[in-house]
Amino acid sequence: MNKRQRENIAVITGASAGIGLELTRKLLSEDWQVIALIRSDFPPDDMSIQTAVKSGWLRIYKTEDLADYTSLRRTLEEIKGKEQRIDILFNNAGGSFSELSYSKQGREKHYELMTVVPYIILMELMELIKSGRLKTVINTSSSALKFTKEFNIEILERPKVFRKLLGPYATSKLALSLWTQAIAPQLAKDDIKIRSVDPGSNNTLRKGKKSGLPILVIPLMKLFFSPPTHGAGKLYDGALGEHRNKTGVFLLKGQVAELKFKDEAQNVLERIKAIYEQEFSQRDC
Repeated sequence: MNKRQRENIAVITGASAGIGLELTRKLLSEDWQVIALIRSDFPPDDMSIQTAVKSGWLRIYKTEDLADYTSLRRTLEEIKGKEQRIDILFNNAGGSFSELSYSKQGREKHYELMTVVPYIILMELMELIKSGRLKTVINTSSSALKFTKEFNIEILERPKVFRKLLGPYATSKLALSLWTQAIAPQLAKDDIKIRSVDPGSNNTLRKGKKSGLPILVIPLMKLFFSPPTHGAGKLYDGALGEHRNKTGVFLLKGQVAELKFKDEAQNVLERIKAIYEQEFSQRDC
């Protein structure tokens, strides 16, 4: 296969399950090349995925844990060593945990995985994005951020209380959207556009995986939430739809929406920038 026939290249984190898997399928079906940054394997019985891997259209880079800097650094170095450019980066990996837990770096795990790590990935892959044609970054956020009642760096890094979905998960997604807004002017200097996107309510439950959802939400999700193809469509539209020329915005139900605690946006950005510079980029591999 001549890869030049598939001119667009996307990176998708969390590409092997849920919304990420459906987004991978959608882009491959539209003649994109996909660089998958994943922890778990793709479904072995998905023939279209396996064909894409064999053809080189889908290239897999595995990490043991995105929230473990040693593992993440190794994988990002591999991507930088093998890939030539990136047109769109989809920072999509995430999850809701069932109890309060911390990363190897000592920060609450929702915050580490869904606020700090997307920034690290963006910074590390920046040169490949600059070499791309579309120069677009999409951060997967959540409408759960609307329920955040209190917000500051201390709550993000070491919560005093834990609530499923509406606790650290929601505040971490809000922090993600806030730094997305704050960093936009800086990225615009290199013609890079960045947006955070709510993929809507999707049934992403997986058999054998412990859920971080409130117990009452689980049956509602099974009965009423959309399949992950819905969320994939929202992320796709967020990247290539009517708002493709906007930057720094949060898209909710396909429209630009206001964020709470906007005065904290620069504080969040400065904090995760410091984490990146002091803990990730300066340490030996």
